[in-house]
Amino acid sequence: MDIHKEIDTRGLNCPLPILKAKKALAEMVSGQLLKVVATDTGSLKDFQAFAKQTGNELVQQDTAGSEYIHILRRR
Repeated sequence: MDIHKEIDTRGLNCPLPILKAKKALAEMVSGQLLKVVATDTGSLKDFQAFAKQTGNELVQQDTAGSEYIHILRRR
């Protein structure tokens, strides 16, 4: 997978990971992939809802220990 941008939101709680992802996606072009690393357990549901609301595709979600990895494709 060719990740174009990665942001680290570890230690941040809702809504900050979403806000940072929204800002990063705005700087990207359509089709590019954004990787977000978070530690907020609520981020799993937050990013699912964010993708539905914004039309960006939630390509993948993984859990690695206490970290949650979200990969979004810019619409």
